[in-house]
Amino acid sequence: MPTRPTPSQRQQRLGAELRKLRTAAGATTDYAAGLLGLDRTKISNMESGVRPIAPERVRTLASNYECDDAAYVEALAAMAGRRERGWWDKYRGELPQGLLDIAELEWYAQALSTVQSVHVPGLLHTEDYARSVFDAVLPKLPRLEVELRVVHRRLRQQVLTREESLTYVGYVHEAALRMLFGGRAVMREQLVHLCEVSEQDNITLRVLPNEAGAFPGAGHALLYAHGVVPQLDTVQLDSAHGPEFMHSEAQLRKYQSHLDWMDRAALPAAASRDFIRVIAHEL
Repeated sequence: MPTRPTPSQRQQRLGAELRKLRTAAGATTDYAAGLLGLDRTKISNMESGVRPIAPERVRTLASNYECDDAAYVEALAAMAGRRERGWWDKYRGELPQGLLDIAELEWYAQALSTVQSVHVPGLLHTEDYARSVFDAVLPKLPRLEVELRVVHRRLRQQVLTREESLTYVGYVHEAALRMLFGGRAVMREQLVHLCEVSEQDNITLRVLPNEAGAFPGAGHALLYAHGVVPQLDTVQLDSAHGPEFMHSEAQLRKYQSHLDWMDRAALPAAASRDFIRVIAHEL
């Protein structure tokens, strides 16, 4: 199989899981190479996501690494399976790789949870609100890239409306609801949209009011993508230099605790909707 010059985050994750299995078994790359009849450098490339691996080879490695978690192994084999190009692939070379990785992560997730303290959740953006967010990026983006990002963000939202739509829970701080991105009219339209989409059965939106006081996370935007099995959960944080993806057991526990805190502190869904309506009316 040909190598990939720039593996996606999902492809890198599969490689990382194979490396985790190998090291847990105390096996060397030479041992893995012998199992598959390959050069050891090809094993290293597989574990970095640079080289594809066939599903049957994933099963061979997992079996010889003495992994008896069938659901986990089959989830890894499915990740290795040949897939059709995703809708996000047409933006490859036009938008940063990190944005494409987020879209791919959301597409294959079983459920999503987000925490936002500055912007409203990206999966619930209106077009004008999204445009105002990208217009504020520094250094300033060319108009074409702003519009590409707006279209890309809107296309990401299809995970909430497709036939096999996933479950989404969004926690948003009151501060984000009061920041006038795009001005009063744009923000009012955005808040009304939040109320409307939060009526969907698969979408839960909950507000953390200012009076709740201090909250964990230092204001970072958080995306928690639930995988087919818990071992394949992924956390994505926004940063000034692009998205960061994390999946160690300690990191997953930390951010699951973050979500648990939000679940206890945020207003219930119906009360959150009423809260948003009041702010929209004030505009």
